[in-house]
Amino acid sequence: MARLLILFAHPALEKSRVQRRLIREVPDLADITFHDLYEAYPQFAIDVQHEQELLRNHDILILQHPFYWYSTPPIMKQWIDLVLEHGWAYGSQGHALQGKYWLNLISAGGSTMTYRHEGYNRATVRELLLPLEHTARLCHMTFLPPYVVFGTHRLDTPDIEQAAAHYRQLLFLLQAEQLDLAAATEAPTLNVILERALQREVPT
Repeated sequence: MARLLILFAHPALEKSRVQRRLIREVPDLADITFHDLYEAYPQFAIDVQHEQELLRNHDILILQHPFYWYSTPPIMKQWIDLVLEHGWAYGSQGHALQGKYWLNLISAGGSTMTYRHEGYNRATVRELLLPLEHTARLCHMTFLPPYVVFGTHRLDTPDIEQAAAHYRQLLFLLQAEQLDLAAATEAPTLNVILERALQREVPT
């Protein structure tokens, strides 16, 4: 079984419809750790040694966040700046994260159509995450395509419930190592990989 670390950041969670609903579906399993950065560090005083120990003890790092200005909320950027130290995560002596996976799990207000070269944003979500992909590679990690809940501004209650169900299934499949992550690395999003797995009716 893979060990999942969900590194969660939402600076206005009380106003969220989608992310707040998703995290209610995090399974209560020993191999899945949910870690809310804003709750843990309201003053942004990140405990680097604690965070590095969490990373050591997990196989898949999931950065779960709304897509703020084509990137992460500020505390997550600070976490990256402080925790992924030279000589520990990267550099000639930095191999602590080698062989682990990195996944961004994102909610985005725009639809799938807006995240295309011919769309409003003129780029895919994965292309916009290129700085994070390079960060993962620098840290000897395998960068997985992002899993994205698109069009959150227009989702109604049934849509949000379906998104929550798919989110829970994704976590179960990742934890049970029932997704072909090697084959997924070049996909534009992990949504496609999950859809294929669900079509095969993999039990969760």
